[in-house]
Amino acid sequence: MSAPEKMTAVTDCNDQSRATGFSLVARRNNSLSSTGRLLVFAFIFVVSVGIAAAFAYFGAWLILPFAGLEMLVLYLAFRYIERHAADYELIEIDGDRVKLERFEGGSLHTEALSRYWARVVVSQDGGRLALRSHGREFEIGRTLSDAQRLELAQALRRRLRDAG
Repeated sequence: MSAPEKMTAVTDCNDQSRATGFSLVARRNNSLSSTGRLLVFAFIFVVSVGIAAAFAYFGAWLILPFAGLEMLVLYLAFRYIERHAADYELIEIDGDRVKLERFEGGSLHTEALSRYWARVVVSQDGGRLALRSHGREFEIGRTLSDAQRLELAQALRRRLRDAG
């Protein structure tokens, strides 16, 4: 099988693997690495606590608890981002199988569908994309824009139709 196609918020789907199957990986667009996120958090922490400490030194000590609360909320937000930075969705069509794999928040979920029974379900505006088979529906492309979901829906329909 050829290398998986990659689709994020900034790249498009390239239909390269026609003869050997179809593989697509969708990831979030992470603009900062783990180290970058840590450095940004450290900088904001030092500046905020430094300003709060200066105010506390001049008698406005009540600013310190609020600065601490602000840093706690910021820490929780950065922790959530870090936990989901490696999330991805993988869609593979090979032979008569469609494999859906979702890694989210540290847990891996895998589903296998029959290529012949799988149907693409997409909303008119591209706000929702799913594969349906045997009464079950699996939402895909949650990290993609509406236009990218519509593009992916066309590619999946074409691949599923070319079965056999």
